[in-house]
Amino acid sequence: MSGLLDSVNQRTQLVGQNRLELLTFRLNRRQRYGINVFKVKEVLQCPKLTAMPNLHPFVKGVAYIRGQTISVIDISLAIGDRPVEDISNCFIIISEFNRSVQGFLVSAVERIVNINWEAILPPPQGAGRSNYLTAVTEIDNELVEILDVEKILDQISPADTRLSTELLDEINLITPAVKTVLIADDSMVARKQVQRAIESIGCDCICVKDGKEALQTLQAMAAKGCIYQQLALVISDIEMPEMDGYTLTAAIRGDQALKDLHIILHTSLSGVFNQAMIERVGANAFIPKFNPDELGQAVKNAMIPIIDTPA
Repeated sequence: MSGLLDSVNQRTQLVGQNRLELLTFRLNRRQRYGINVFKVKEVLQCPKLTAMPNLHPFVKGVAYIRGQTISVIDISLAIGDRPVEDISNCFIIISEFNRSVQGFLVSAVERIVNINWEAILPPPQGAGRSNYLTAVTEIDNELVEILDVEKILDQISPADTRLSTELLDEINLITPAVKTVLIADDSMVARKQVQRAIESIGCDCICVKDGKEALQTLQAMAAKGCIYQQLALVISDIEMPEMDGYTLTAAIRGDQALKDLHIILHTSLSGVFNQAMIERVGANAFIPKFNPDELGQAVKNAMIPIIDTPA
């Protein structure tokens, strides 16, 4: 176990190859799950937790780790399974999502698996807990589920999607010829958050669930006519089944009909990201989730050059 824990912080450079590394774990010793190593700061034997008043029911308690007070979330309870009763043999995965650090209580941590994003598939329709899944894959002939952690976090502390009055006033002064935005994100909660923010500034949204669907949608639009007369910009998550945001961006830049689209990468990978890779694939901006004013400002910056739509 010590070798696995030591390796987590050393393996966060696998980007731009449509690949990722999953840290696999189990809840209540049963179903196998995975989390992107990019989002993992540390894995620890669960320390003593302190109960505090007014904690959300999903929060098992708080732990003081390396000078920081961290909420520890019982994921099993959050997805509708039975709560963890005995934490003495459990672990916590310290993770950074959406500019916040939290611990996820798990029964067992297994190993890190290198996998292609094409092998990460959307959850099957009608799956029992599909409303808490963003994707599934198969490892060692066993189903591995990837949870929609953003949905769990939003249930505990809902994100504010409202833009400031000052920014809204600035954006209202802009009258671009094209006001449609394509949003690609595998998390339903994240898509809705972005959609609400974008629609509040008077834009229309086309929402898709992964990079592959985004590229197919863009190509279908381009086949009907000039893409720049139909679409203002693309806002894409990085982590998505079948095709990640880096690969999507590179594919757009490599397509003559799409290559000049404005692309904002909008991701929960707020702690560690590869700026060189962002620049190499040609994204116009990178924004950690979720700050509506930062997103709105990035959209405003994208809208200004397209007041005169390219021919």
